Amino acid sequence: MNNKILLLEDDVSLIDGLKYSLKKNGFDVEFVCSVHEALACLTEIDKYDMLILDVTLPDGTGFEVCEKVRGYGNQIPIIFLTASDEEVSIIRGLDCGGDDYITKPFKLGELCSRIRALLRRAGLSNQETTTIECGDIKIDLLGSRVLLKGKMLELTAAEYRLVCLLVRNANRIITREVILDELWDSIGDYVDNNTLSVYVRRLREKIEIDPSHPEHLLTVRGFGYQWKEVDE
Repeated sequence: MNNKILLLEDDVSLIDGLKYSLKKNGFDVEFVCSVHEALACLTEIDKYDMLILDVTLPDGTGFEVCEKVRGYGNQIPIIFLTASDEEVSIIRGLDCGGDDYITKPFKLGELCSRIRALLRRAGLSNQETTTIECGDIKIDLLGSRVLLKGKMLELTAAEYRLVCLLVRNANRIITREVILDELWDSIGDYVDNNTLSVYVRRLREKIEIDPSHPEHLLTVRGFGYQWKEVDE
């Protein structure tokens, strides 16, 4: 199930780009344009996984929404969008309970990376599942280990990130664009299509019985890749 985000932003020109980019990256986003609308959504706050709050709105500030949420004792992750990198604004956002901030103008890829990083941290602090099992593969998220039929695989950081992304979305097609964005977030270097092909080939050599006829990591021509569940 996609993570659901409530985004408070009144800049119409920015909203269109955010809608496209966040949806493409697998997030389910609900937009509101005023503090009043955002506060009204707080009655159903449990249906959201994250709040992204613009600081300056026509009828108030994102700080007010954050303070209200924290006043309820709710620890939902919160990112502030700020139009300036003024230290005062940043400090106030963090002091009132914000988890992170990003300064406009920002790259949409960077925002998606920040969102994923914060959701990952929140997932661990909430003591959600620490293992993923799919057929004959098991991923130990706390130990960053991958076991195939009980045998531990020796993977690089990028290969580990790739297999985690694919197995989390087993039997679904993941586009190359989403994978590239995720790998770039993971290793801090720009990853292009050729590099991704190398990662996939190396991963197949470690996972598949016959890498030239893969059973797990399938190529979906023109789209991306798919992890197929294979029983032990």
